[in-house]
Amino acid sequence: MPATARAWQVVLEKIESDLLDGRLAPGDRLPPERELAAALGVGRSSVREALRVLEVMGLIRTGTGSGPTAGAIIIATPRGGMAALLRLQVAAQGFPLDDIVRTRLVLESAVVRDLAAQPAPDVVEAHTVIAAMGLPELTPSEFLALDAQLHLALAEASGNTVIAATMAGLRTAIESYVQAGAERVQDWDAMASRLSHEHRAIIAAIEAHDPDSAATLIHDHIAGYYAHAGLARTTTE
Repeated sequence: MPATARAWQVVLEKIESDLLDGRLAPGDRLPPERELAAALGVGRSSVREALRVLEVMGLIRTGTGSGPTAGAIIIATPRGGMAALLRLQVAAQGFPLDDIVRTRLVLESAVVRDLAAQPAPDVVEAHTVIAAMGLPELTPSEFLALDAQLHLALAEASGNTVIAATMAGLRTAIESYVQAGAERVQDWDAMASRLSHEHRAIIAAIEAHDPDSAATLIHDHIAGYYAHAGLARTTTE
């Protein structure tokens, strides 16, 4: 029998293997705790611990009692859990700012390329957020919160759930140091106008189905802000 500290991981590995091999799929019910414990040679407490982890990750839904809603059921919504876990990891590890900026450059360039290649890119929410960013009474903090929402909306619209989950997980970290950068900007009105113009240009390139221009524009948009605010040492690679 595995050591107690690692026994619950055996359960996770078994469920992961079954998902990868197609023996389990969204909508399927996991075996009862007693059956899993006996089959894997672990205690029922280890099975319960593994199920709690899977539920937090958004991979299963559990119900108590008996009947069709009881037990643990595989669900197809891993994105929320992945984003939550990444947010915790970012908070705990304090990833270097330059690394997060580089990650944004890679991910968001891919996002706008994907959108520009789509026959009918869904940028309705992006237009709505951009319009909200034009309200004159916005504080820098409110403007940058909408900025983060815009970038996440584009990631979600791309249809790539892994990128969308990653962007959602990074959002808090991104927003925190973008807000810090605003304090270093001497002429905020000019910066807000510049960022809004860049946003509109990115969306226009997407709607024109020009992936190269869209990628260049969003790269320069992200790198330019950090350079202007003196936040990142390297944003151009």
